[in-house]
Amino acid sequence: MILKPQDIFILLKLVSIGKVQWSYESLARDLYMSTSEVHAGTRRAAAAHLMGSQKGHTLKKSFEEFLIHGIKYAYPPDHGGLTRGIPTSYAAPPLKDIISQPTEPPPVWPDPEGTVRGYEFSPLYKSVPKAALKDRKLYELLALVDAIRDGRTREREIAIKELKARLESS
Repeated sequence: MILKPQDIFILLKLVSIGKVQWSYESLARDLYMSTSEVHAGTRRAAAAHLMGSQKGHTLKKSFEEFLIHGIKYAYPPDHGGLTRGIPTSYAAPPLKDIISQPTEPPPVWPDPEGTVRGYEFSPLYKSVPKAALKDRKLYELLALVDAIRDGRTREREIAIKELKARLESS
């Protein structure tokens, strides 16, 4: 089985909800995915040893290692032109308060209801913007992962530190 970007999205949601009981239906609803996509994603994550065989048990050290060392190679973002969207990477919390913002337009996930104009940054999955707006913890995790996927060295180092802290506390 080959991991897909939405599998990482699902695992990040599991990290954001912590030890809360979940169902495939509730995850699908929260992530704006189909139940079958969520089920298939958790199966692929378990096959890749990023999730245990127990439902909802993310293997945090393995997942952390993949996010830090593999995600930028496995799922590099596509960049586009200027668009309206939701800030990500260094332009989103928690990094926006730590890293001084450059004068160039920020990276954004395209979203017609977004309030920021920036350059298009492809999310891991098409429903990331909607799901991120519903769950602040998930939004921060996704933004940190995007900083690792495409950030400069300093941004990546800060994002890795912040991501490790969130994974340990979940």
